[in-house]
Amino acid sequence: MAPSRPPGASPRGGRAPERHPQGMAAGRRLEGALRFLRGSLGTWEGLPGSGGGEAEEQPSALEALPIDVKLHILSFLACKDLCHLGSTSRYWHLTVQDPLLWRYLLIRDLPSWHSVDWNSLPDANIFNRPFSAPVDYLAVYKKCCSWRKRPLKSSQSSYRTVTSLLHALVTQTEPRYAMFGPGLEDLDESLVHRMMTSPEVLPLAGLPHRQIHGIGSGVTFCFKNNQKFNILTLYSKTSKERRTAREASANPINKIFYEINNIDGTMQYNPIEHVKNLCVLVDGFIFVADAEAHKRHSRQTEVAQIAAMLNPALGPPGRPLLILSCVSSAGIERIPCVYMAHQLQLNSLGQPWMVQDTEASTLAGLLDGIEWLLEETGYDTSQ
Repeated sequence: MAPSRPPGASPRGGRAPERHPQGMAAGRRLEGALRFLRGSLGTWEGLPGSGGGEAEEQPSALEALPIDVKLHILSFLACKDLCHLGSTSRYWHLTVQDPLLWRYLLIRDLPSWHSVDWNSLPDANIFNRPFSAPVDYLAVYKKCCSWRKRPLKSSQSSYRTVTSLLHALVTQTEPRYAMFGPGLEDLDESLVHRMMTSPEVLPLAGLPHRQIHGIGSGVTFCFKNNQKFNILTLYSKTSKERRTAREASANPINKIFYEINNIDGTMQYNPIEHVKNLCVLVDGFIFVADAEAHKRHSRQTEVAQIAAMLNPALGPPGRPLLILSCVSSAGIERIPCVYMAHQLQLNSLGQPWMVQDTEASTLAGLLDGIEWLLEETGYDTSQ
């Protein structure tokens, strides 16, 4: 819904852009909604109209409206249309850059984005800054919005540089990723079971083989371009313990980590010896987060466990982390991926990461996350 009070701040400065056919069309659509006002209002500060006429021409009805009314109307347009509209004339170029307009659009659209990564996550305090410290909300929006975002490859990642060299020296056709997290165990739909029984989405390329007794197994899948990759799934409980825990709401001993009580009262987690050995061998990590909004979550525990698995003492630094922000099905309210990134304190990590919305029942979003992970570890996903 549009805000009860439209944003308002008069734009200043700027350089006239070239006219753009799509922008002209956006302007015509917008002015068509206010055609009944045409000719009924006065001029707007002597600025030229969107039709690109000379300065002495009468402005259109839309331009003649008060700036707060115009910005309120603009807030109903899609952001692409706003950018196209800004390319029609100097006047609209200035108007659509109003910072309060883009602050509103950022607040409106941010929860609907399906992925965010280490290069595009907005500052958690961006909306709490005082007006004396202006923020370029348009630049922030362009940086992190989903329709502009492209798969970002960490060209400066030291790990990727090393692995690319190793790929040239050693033939390794199957990258390996360790997958763990509460979303594997707490959802009504099993993500792993769906992955193993959906060949139309993710074909199996090998039978599951046991890696660590009772808590994990390895499965080789085939990506859409026939690139094989192996996922080592780690559970904190055995299958029997998971069923018992769900029925009794119990919290049995975690079989992946052992706990250490610090002097300050905080809890520290360290992987068991078998998991430590596995961490040394993998090319990256997949953390499956439970993103169902109606549940209570222990994010601080999850933050500590992620840090324990990514300990640089357990393997090459800079290995990528994929967060699958998972719900059981589409009908369940989810925690937006941007909020999930802040809850898991991912901006404090020193390696590439990405949060991808995923549905266990349909595997929606899974392939986008796997594609990013393969690219970050130096494997070509093009067909």
